[in-house]
Amino acid sequence: MVDKSKEKPWTVAANKAKASSGKPPAPVLPPTGSAQSTPGSFYIEPIVAFYVFLAAHTLAALYSPIQDCDEVYNYWEPTHYLNHDYGMQTWEYSPEYALRSWTYTSIHASLLALRHLIPFWKNKTFEFYFLRVVLGFACAICESRLFSKISGVLNPRIGVLYMIVLLSSPGMFHASVAYLPSSFAMYTTTLGIAAFLDWRGGLRTAQGLFWMLFGAFIGWPFAAAMIIPFMAEEVMLAVQGRQGIESATRIVDGTVRSLIALGLQFCIDGFFYKIIACVPLNIIWYNVIAATSGKGPDIYGTEPWHFYMRNLLLNFNIWFLLALSALPLLLVQTFIRRQSATKQSWLRAVVFVSPFYLWLAIFTAQPHKEERFMYPLYPALALNAAIASHIILTYIGSRNPRDLASRVPRKIKFFTTGAFVVAAVVAGLWRTLGTVTAYGAPLSVYKPLQEPGMTRPGDTVCLGKEWYRFPSSYFLPNGVRAKFVKSAFKGLLPGEFSEAKVGFGFFPGSWLVPPGMNDENIEDPGKYTDISHCSFMVDSYFPGSETSELEPDYILDTHTWEKLSCKPFLDTARTSTIGRLEWPPSSFKRPAAAPYPNWDVHTTQPLPYRPFRYGPKYQINMGLRNMQWDECIELDNHYAKFHADKAKRIDERGPKCCKTAPEAYDGAVELLEELCDYLPQRYPSLYQKTDVGMNNLLTNENFNIVERPLKEDPMQMCARLTQDDLAIMFEKEDGQYYLLAGAILLAGFWRLEDKFGMPLSEIHTSGDVPGFKEKLEKGMMNFFRRVQPDKPVLRNNYFIQVDDELAWSSSTGGEDEEGIGWFTAEKNKAISHHYFRSERQSLRRLPRSGGVVFTIRTYFHPITSICAEPYIPRRLASAVRSWGSDVSKYKGRERYGDVLLEYLDRRDREQVELGLVEAEGEDEGRGYPY
Repeated sequence: MVDKSKEKPWTVAANKAKASSGKPPAPVLPPTGSAQSTPGSFYIEPIVAFYVFLAAHTLAALYSPIQDCDEVYNYWEPTHYLNHDYGMQTWEYSPEYALRSWTYTSIHASLLALRHLIPFWKNKTFEFYFLRVVLGFACAICESRLFSKISGVLNPRIGVLYMIVLLSSPGMFHASVAYLPSSFAMYTTTLGIAAFLDWRGGLRTAQGLFWMLFGAFIGWPFAAAMIIPFMAEEVMLAVQGRQGIESATRIVDGTVRSLIALGLQFCIDGFFYKIIACVPLNIIWYNVIAATSGKGPDIYGTEPWHFYMRNLLLNFNIWFLLALSALPLLLVQTFIRRQSATKQSWLRAVVFVSPFYLWLAIFTAQPHKEERFMYPLYPALALNAAIASHIILTYIGSRNPRDLASRVPRKIKFFTTGAFVVAAVVAGLWRTLGTVTAYGAPLSVYKPLQEPGMTRPGDTVCLGKEWYRFPSSYFLPNGVRAKFVKSAFKGLLPGEFSEAKVGFGFFPGSWLVPPGMNDENIEDPGKYTDISHCSFMVDSYFPGSETSELEPDYILDTHTWEKLSCKPFLDTARTSTIGRLEWPPSSFKRPAAAPYPNWDVHTTQPLPYRPFRYGPKYQINMGLRNMQWDECIELDNHYAKFHADKAKRIDERGPKCCKTAPEAYDGAVELLEELCDYLPQRYPSLYQKTDVGMNNLLTNENFNIVERPLKEDPMQMCARLTQDDLAIMFEKEDGQYYLLAGAILLAGFWRLEDKFGMPLSEIHTSGDVPGFKEKLEKGMMNFFRRVQPDKPVLRNNYFIQVDDELAWSSSTGGEDEEGIGWFTAEKNKAISHHYFRSERQSLRRLPRSGGVVFTIRTYFHPITSICAEPYIPRRLASAVRSWGSDVSKYKGRERYGDVLLEYLDRRDREQVELGLVEAEGEDEGRGYPY
């Protein structure tokens, strides 16, 4: 039986009799809601956890982008050299410095030697993914081992929480399969923590010490810092239990095992370097001692102290904050809630959570910071977060009357905690997905090179400013080499391993001193090749980015280069942090448009939009309907007038009507590119596609959209191509969509300069849109967040205007005046001054930038003209009478309503008398919005 009133958070209690003998405390874990929640039981069997971890890491192996060029040039390239006799070499592999261990590299290269035994092993790219899957397999073994010990020794719920943290973390998604010593140290740290945690049947200090030192020697020496809390505990137990000899024996045992591994490493590295070299010692010397002499890692850049805080918050979101709170929560549990059994059990708990704080403190203090330096921390972070979550959940689930949480209804507690966990998991998975889709291009852009006949041995693939995104020679066909061309980068680039054969023995590139290497990041001109020797070029193109003589936009040089492959890649300089979380670039491509049947710029009539309905009730809603892709832009025989009006407005008011914010520039260029692709397809008699953009066959205008800088604002160029006004909304950090790019030339009643930079809600509230707050805002905000590139929509609206000016209705006031509105319009002007103004708006999301595009096509006709159509006077009169007071005020009915309705009623009677319409009833032949 379980006494629910005495439930406690996670704690480790010591058996007093055993504690006095120096033996480790045995864990006494409280129940967490069921009698089965005890140490030794499992919510999830370890083998099931292993398969789940393996599945997640296999996905990471296949899709995770390489985040650090150090992984490519210091590990993938040397491995390629060992397996294929050529590869790129960094200065760290020069025998003069010997900062990288061939032991670590050769272990992985030996796995790839299996390629000779597997018949379906067809190309080098398969080797890359095979090794990644093996790394994921190793990581899954280590994680499931620690999961088993956490569940069996501490509490099964802590094990499940640990599992959730790791599986939902974007950081773990990348670290699990990264070919880096820090990832290797993460594996061994995980095994070490599992060994130190599992004290049942005796302390496993030797095993834990071996795993952590093994990771430090073979992988990354600084990982040894993780041992400090566990060694401190070992010394404390030895002193308290007066068992110094037993403790020393365990420490010596683990140390000897580790030194054997170090000896093997010493021999293997000596074989390759042909010198006496202790690589772990060299790494420590370079990073600690050399840093005081002006060399060391700081020459590659430094970061502020909060770099890791921000990085871990991005990669672990709320779990990182929980990990930080683990020790404070233990203190609260012990000294305020007084729920720890003994002082010794509390100290044991502190040992479990302290490696996280120790590692974070050490590396936060270092000026040079890299995300990969945090990889060994990840298992400790997950453990801390799981412990903190368990303590909180146990308090929330308490039924002790003294606890405030016991008074909260169970359903509320369940849904609150459930929503919290789901939100954390979804945030992590969404960032992972965003990273894969936004930065995955380097892993796929090289694929065409593998096609038969595309390359031949001796070809070169050149890298300019994108040298640091090269995914390794495993993505190039056999015999095809990567070369560097000069860019704005002024540091030291990798060279090539020597390929000397005769008389040099095995792997001469590992011990022959390469030319041009130094440890001061001084540029070596010998690392570059002339661009005339390049067979292929890999480059990035970000619209709006600055070009230079050293970094031109190669992709725009169509006379020299032919595009083979192009993949989307996020432009981080023009995308906010939240934007990078919320909108990963989409690979969606608009379907090709069919030519408009029998379209002619002189004879094709405007479509007869009449988007008003019979009363008596006026519906306030968004009125969305699906749009066919062929109908993106509608042009007709009013094109010449609209084009001339726009050109005049641009000359007179350009910056006031056409504007693009810097952060929206890529989205504006994306819209320009789409229009230059769509319009020649849909209207081939008006527009002709060219290599650099498009020509207007009516006006003889030529539009070059690839030159940089563009001749004018990209939105202004867009405006010259269509009869529509255009606007693009972008999401910012607060989750609202802002008007950041627009070409508003023929709006009639509103000015871009008034609305530019406003969020969507304020645009509507500042314009007093009726029913916006009550009926439209929530639905509109949800729509903007959900709209996808492949699901464009349409809507229509209408107004009455009492002048004949399309661009700006002067009856409401001068365009440059303040305090404009319907109150300035002359009342009850003759019907000849009444015009029907209708807008056809399309909305869609741009796939690359994520901006939401409005196209606003205005149709402008005299009221007397549309009232010649059967039933239109009756329907329009019914619609106007259905307007409520708020809609009437918004549309200015008070200034023209009497004259308009009298005219409509009279025209309706005339149509009845002429037999054009029935005396009563509605026109059933037209469907909305016609």
